[in-house]
Amino acid sequence: MPAEGKQKMKKEQKNNIREWLYITAGILIMTAGIYFFKFPNHFSTGGVTGIAIVLGHYIPSITPGTLVTIINVALLVLGFAVFGKSFGIRTVYASLLMSGVLRLLEIVCPMDAPMTSQPLAELLFAVGLPAVGSAILFNLDASSGGTDIIAMILKKHTSLNIGLALLCSDIIITVSACFAFGMETGLFSILGLIIKSLFMDMVMDNLMTKKCFQIITSDPEPIERFVTESLHRGATQLHGEGVYTHEGKTVLMTVVSRHEAVLLRNFIRRNDPGAFLIITSSTEIIGKGFRGIN
Repeated sequence: MPAEGKQKMKKEQKNNIREWLYITAGILIMTAGIYFFKFPNHFSTGGVTGIAIVLGHYIPSITPGTLVTIINVALLVLGFAVFGKSFGIRTVYASLLMSGVLRLLEIVCPMDAPMTSQPLAELLFAVGLPAVGSAILFNLDASSGGTDIIAMILKKHTSLNIGLALLCSDIIITVSACFAFGMETGLFSILGLIIKSLFMDMVMDNLMTKKCFQIITSDPEPIERFVTESLHRGATQLHGEGVYTHEGKTVLMTVVSRHEAVLLRNFIRRNDPGAFLIITSSTEIIGKGFRGIN
């Protein structure tokens, strides 16, 4: 195999390992919020964990973590029955990891009561941590399974508005907390559902934000080398002309991450202070090196 091919394969393997580590981190963040803040306070904000919290009230002999495992496994079996081998391995891994970590925490660190006497503060952690974890997973085209599997099945076999269907199911699960645990906990759960929706959108937008550069310069070669060799990004070169001076200019267009944007901006300031920069933010970049076209 040519050296270039080996280097490309090595880079792909490295990216795959990084993605699996991010998925694992996302699940651990999500599980921490669910176990330490959501379960003890009975905050039911929808999804499988919300179902487990409500059912756990009526079936006290089974812990919420065990109920999450039972429901997730049942939904995974259903997913394989419907989609076969095409069912996402990342969803399977994330779902089983979350179920396993919840059961392990119930054994190693049992929680009989909330950590504090401040339910509002605990609600923010109960909602915020899972929202961050879910946003990390969605950014990698993965999910923790659960009701997402039902959404995938509905999308395949019906013309329902999946987002609306999931929202309705979450509302039903959340409102049921009012009957199971009283109006105070129910209202906190409803508030949590609202915060979760807003917070998750905000986190996902921040995670997906990329910086789009338009660089107008008379000396493009050093910038091109920095983009391709140091940042390992591509760029598009356009030819333009200054309206006032009618001097020929090169316009370089490239898209980079936030961290890379700082490096590129500093490089241009040091090496081409006369360059004109236009830097914009975007959450939807589709193409090689970014999100694929599905």
